[in-house]
Amino acid sequence: MQDAKQLSAAPKRQKKPTMSWNRRLMNFRENSPYLLMVLPAIVIVFLFNYLPIYGVLIAFQDFMPGDKIFSSETIWVQFDNFTRFFSDVQFWPLMKNTFLLCIIGFVIGFPLPILVSLSLNALKHRQTGKIFQTIYTAPHFISLVVLVGMLQLFFGRYGLVNNLTASLGGERISYFLEASAFRPMYILSSNWQDFGWSAVIYIAALSNVDPVHHEAAMIDGASRFQRILHVDIPAIMPMVSVMLIMSIGGLMGVGYEKALLMQTDGNLEVSELIATYVYKRGLTGIPDQGYATAIGLFNSVINVVLLIIANTTSKRFSENSLW
Repeated sequence: MQDAKQLSAAPKRQKKPTMSWNRRLMNFRENSPYLLMVLPAIVIVFLFNYLPIYGVLIAFQDFMPGDKIFSSETIWVQFDNFTRFFSDVQFWPLMKNTFLLCIIGFVIGFPLPILVSLSLNALKHRQTGKIFQTIYTAPHFISLVVLVGMLQLFFGRYGLVNNLTASLGGERISYFLEASAFRPMYILSSNWQDFGWSAVIYIAALSNVDPVHHEAAMIDGASRFQRILHVDIPAIMPMVSVMLIMSIGGLMGVGYEKALLMQTDGNLEVSELIATYVYKRGLTGIPDQGYATAIGLFNSVINVVLLIIANTTSKRFSENSLW
């Protein structure tokens, strides 16, 4: 009885007052300039990212160029296109080539911008750090065609590396015809092109670190490395977690452009990726766009699954997640 009286006497949780329509309208008017600024971005995303989604229905059709997606003559084949891909002799080589290229590139490329940003932030002369940051960022703006042309100038049969080898009495090797050279050239050139641009995000996060923390660590006798370890790294860990989730979510999303530019008959066994295979089956020769769309959809589903797993894992073991 006494417990029941105590429960009845306990204060009840008050419900949060709901926002009235007048207040919502007032908030809308106050934020209208910002909403107008965001409106073009929303329209662009809707037109180019959401509106074309209905096109994935092609993956479940016997579709040929010129056919209508919705008509009485549409031939629905359900999951036949997916079954064709899973039973194709190219399935496992494509999965292996794509996975190896992406996972090796991720292992090398993900920590590199973090190390570069910590190194630049540790420089005593800020002007020197800005100069190096500009040098590291510049390759990001080189087009893929120019980048592959640079690789040809360095590693082609009559490129710089072969000229030096020949001058030393060695034999000329066309690295673009060697299957073993494709992955190192692709991964290292991609990391060289993008690590400076990716480091900008971490440099921005490091700029928000309160100098008081460094001053307190210096008073306690901490070295520069110890300050990086106990001040800088914890400060950027939320950003590292978010970038890690996004990188894992796009792990299998390698594009076809660079691989196609570097592809030759000699390295085809390792350079044929899911993206290049989709391009060839969907846009070259006799197009089989339903089959190509099914392969692309399968690759996108893998990325979504990886994104969910990465986000769930990060949310379970830390406080950082995308949702």
